[in-house]
Parts: sequence; C-alpha cells; structure tokens
Amino acid sequence: MSAQRLCSVTDVPDGEARRIDVAGHRLAVVRLGDDWYVIGDRCTHQDISLAEGDVDPDRLEIECWKHGSCFSLVTGEPSSMPATKPTPTYTVTVDGDDVFVEID
Repeated sequence: MSAQRLCSVTDVPDGEARRIDVAGHRLAVVRLGDDWYVIGDRCTHQDISLAEGDVDPDRLEIECWKHGSCFSLVTGEPSSMPATKPTPTYTVTVDGDDVFVEID
C-alpha cells in the first residue's frame, strides 16, 4: 500500500463529501469535524456518485441521491435497499493541512 495525497483539509467543508480521483480510484471523501472518511464513490446498486448524496453525521452514513441506499462511512456496508453489496473503505490520515489515503 502507498499513501496518496487526496486534498487539503480546507477542500472539504465539515459535514460534506467531495469526489476525488486518485491513482485510478474514484473516492468519496467525507469530513465530519476532525474525523475523515474515504469510501468508494460508486453506489453498488448503480454507478451513481455517493459524494453527491447527503451525509448523516449521527449515523456515519452517506446516502445515494438516486435511489436512497445508505452506506456506512466506517465499513462501506449498505444499510438500506436497493444496494446489497458494500463499497470499499480506505484508511485516511491527516498530516498538517494534507489529507492522505492508503491505496492498494
């Protein structure tokens, strides 16, 4: 695995998600205060960007805007239909003003 720079901490507002493409991976980067989450940016039901959906900070989930499937920001597991397969999750670290992700 190698650490890839995703963005600056100022690039993702608190409570929101942003799509960032890194090393051939389409990622949804979510910031909740000082906590950061990175998951695959594809709903497993259809090829819809999860970064365009709503983030639920209380449940640590992101909702696909197209059909309403919710995915855990921690595990990538869906908690609602129509999605039944998880999306990948990635280890994220912050070093100063830079956000990094571990990519296989």
